[in-house]
Amino acid sequence: LAVAIVEEARRRGLQIPPVSDFETRVGSGVRVRLESHLVIVGNASHLAGGRPEEAAREGMEIPEELQARAADLSAQGRTVVFVGVDAHCAGLVALSDTVRPGSAEAVAHLKAMGLQVIMVTGDDARTAASVARLVGIEGVRAGARPEEKLAEIKRLQGLGRTVAMVGDGINDAPALAQACVGIAIGSGTDVAVAASDITLIRPDLGGVVDAIALSRATMRTIRQNLFWAFVYNVIGIPVAAGVLTPFTGWHMSPMLASAAMSMSSVSVVSNSLRLRGFRTGVGDALKAREGTTGSTG
Repeated sequence: LAVAIVEEARRRGLQIPPVSDFETRVGSGVRVRLESHLVIVGNASHLAGGRPEEAAREGMEIPEELQARAADLSAQGRTVVFVGVDAHCAGLVALSDTVRPGSAEAVAHLKAMGLQVIMVTGDDARTAASVARLVGIEGVRAGARPEEKLAEIKRLQGLGRTVAMVGDGINDAPALAQACVGIAIGSGTDVAVAASDITLIRPDLGGVVDAIALSRATMRTIRQNLFWAFVYNVIGIPVAAGVLTPFTGWHMSPMLASAAMSMSSVSVVSNSLRLRGFRTGVGDALKAREGTTGSTG
């Protein structure tokens, strides 16, 4: 959110003077000294929770017209950031998270794979509900602070669920580290990447579908390899040892047994190499779609 606001200010040619006494409250906003003014930028609760020496004793009041405007913008799926100057609410900034092309298709694929998709976000309920409708997500947890995202992951794990967390921000890092599998978007923050188990190079959800599908194909290949290895050992070794000789007079030549051992290894390696040709087409299709539409997400 901060990057988007600063970039828009620069695009409008606004000069940003140096600040002092910078203080951040994770998931809420920031407060700084700008020349001789106290400036607070953040959500409504951040402004209302101003310190007595810095704001009104009851907190910084947001005018009714700004509250109504914020409600309309939130209903449109936009995130609203309020700006307070010297204990007075001076205005608001509305930001819109553009849903990446293909996100709805990626969520549909995840559901088809038997996964339950839940959105846990710091945005307010109206914004979260609007985005969830666009991409087809039913389960939504809005207004979640970093510690609440972490608590949600622990709650699901407490129910015996295997939980994968996809995130890209600083606020997502604790939940990414707690999840059974943390998946970071490569275009996200360094903290999120460091806290995750998997980092996707492409900044789209199609990569999540591909990663899960590839992991399932890998486990399927491992089970197949174990099956054939055990079959050989259970059948081949006793036969090579002469178990059938007293009954049939037939025994396996040591050279034939050695060749069978080699073929067993070749079959396992060959079966594993099939993964080199693994394709789901989901990520590539979504990437191609973004390229044809010219969208950057």
